[in-house]
Amino acid sequence: MAADQFRVASLCRYARFADSLSTMEEFAGPRWARRSWVRLMILAGTMLGVDGLLQWLMSLVTHSAAVTTIVGLAGAVVAVVVYVWVVRLLERRRPVAEVSPRGAVTDVAIGLLLGAVLMSAVVGTIAAAGHYRVVGLGSVAGAIALLGMTCSIAVAEELIFRAVLFRIIERWIGTWLALAVSALIFGLVHLANPGATLFGALAIAVEAGVLLGAAYALTRTIWFAVGIHLAWNFMEGGVFSTTVSGTQNGFQGLLRSELTGPDLLTGGGFGPEASLVAMAVGVVTAVVLLWLTVRRGRIMPLPTRSSTVPSTAEDQAVA
Repeated sequence: MAADQFRVASLCRYARFADSLSTMEEFAGPRWARRSWVRLMILAGTMLGVDGLLQWLMSLVTHSAAVTTIVGLAGAVVAVVVYVWVVRLLERRRPVAEVSPRGAVTDVAIGLLLGAVLMSAVVGTIAAAGHYRVVGLGSVAGAIALLGMTCSIAVAEELIFRAVLFRIIERWIGTWLALAVSALIFGLVHLANPGATLFGALAIAVEAGVLLGAAYALTRTIWFAVGIHLAWNFMEGGVFSTTVSGTQNGFQGLLRSELTGPDLLTGGGFGPEASLVAMAVGVVTAVVLLWLTVRRGRIMPLPTRSSTVPSTAEDQAVA
């Protein structure tokens, strides 16, 4: 009886979610953008271009912590503005729900807290094993600069991989497969970073790609995921002063530290996020978030011709 009641409640929650998603995703854009793969290519290409431009600009101002901070924070705002503009052009949606300011402050704050706790647990575990130690104090100005850079990176990557990639392909293949595909691509992209290894890319895919995808699926906005992503990277580089995704950005974090020991435990030259410790922490947290997502009825099943999953106008045209 209890199991039946849970299934009925889950179906009711999904029905409400499906109704809201149908309204949110109703396609009313120009005819040339009716195919969702066209929108995926245009949105992804645009946001990748914005991200590349921001990274190039920050590379020009690394001589100044203050300017780097300003460019990073301004870049995050520009990325959101460009995303909203392109979505309104292609999909004619108002508001653009996945970047809605409603509840954004709360979601970012909770994400920041969670991300900080997770990376602290990772580094704390490595330190307890004797492979991380603090050797002195670093730079406040450097940490602030890293905060600006991290903010830009977190917002741009969440727009690309969750607001664009995950959101669009989820309608083709359902939440679970979209989560796997977007996480895998997220990990593979990091193979281009300095010091990258296949294991490091796998770790990023499992711990971060799945975790951040779960954060988006749970809230259906990017802000919770942005908070986790920002705090995770900032704590890793801006506080504990370890390598972030294989990248050394020229700024010293709050602490001067040493990281030594086996790569599987420390992450090696890629940083702690490429360690088994980070994978374990990320997977456990992702499982909890996905459990909450299921409980709230926000898992979209694999669409079929007879599926009750809401379809957009262009999906109906293709079918």
